[in-house]
Amino acid sequence: MIENKNIQRRLINTFLPAILLCVSVVGGVQAGETLVAVAANFTAPAKELAAVFESKTKHKAILSFGSTGKLYAQIANGAPFDLLLSADSATPTKAIQEGLAVPGSDFTYAKGKIALYSLDPTLIDTTGSILSSPKRFNKIAIANPKTAPYGKASIQVMQHFGAYGDIKNRIVKGENVAQVYQFISTANAQLGFIAVSQLRGSADGSSWVPPESLYSPIRQNAALLLKGKSNQTAGLFLEFLKSADARHIIKDYGYGLD
Repeated sequence: MIENKNIQRRLINTFLPAILLCVSVVGGVQAGETLVAVAANFTAPAKELAAVFESKTKHKAILSFGSTGKLYAQIANGAPFDLLLSADSATPTKAIQEGLAVPGSDFTYAKGKIALYSLDPTLIDTTGSILSSPKRFNKIAIANPKTAPYGKASIQVMQHFGAYGDIKNRIVKGENVAQVYQFISTANAQLGFIAVSQLRGSADGSSWVPPESLYSPIRQNAALLLKGKSNQTAGLFLEFLKSADARHIIKDYGYGLD
């Protein structure tokens, strides 16, 4: 009797892993994961996209957010990302040129737009005229223009109003637009330039969306990094970004599309 039980245990230990594997892959390929570096302005839509991607494919996109400049520095220093969802088009191109991304894998997944935002419901009007009267505010927050394309666009808009000489002494720089929003929400700045997508969760306050003609186009490109070249899930997520479902979500957050 004891010998029979021992035989049963050995059979279970031998075949159970194979049985579990079969269960995990039934109906398709075994679920995988991909590590994705995502520009901070794309935080909310990226989270929704990852959730839909997982519901449709059972694969997971694990997201890490930050300014494009800092994400690229991490990639260059060996961070194990498979994909880069940049806030510009120049960084993926640079990644390809420097041998960090797969040639021909980059494409525009979204066209970014900026918005001037304040918690004060009366501070910003429909023309952004507050930027012509910088004495009306103490601090204005923007993303660091050295590492974040949204910061560069913010400066271009301010220069358009001809008062940038006075405004620049009132600028508070955030690491990315997520931090800019935090500065505004905690009253460390009376107003600031955020991504239009962030207005979706901002029912209160006042805002103005500058015409896109006032700043250089913000083409946000994605690229397959070399570390993700052999990762099937990475390729699937890139293709998902081009799908009708993904484009609908991206557009719903206020981004432009090609």
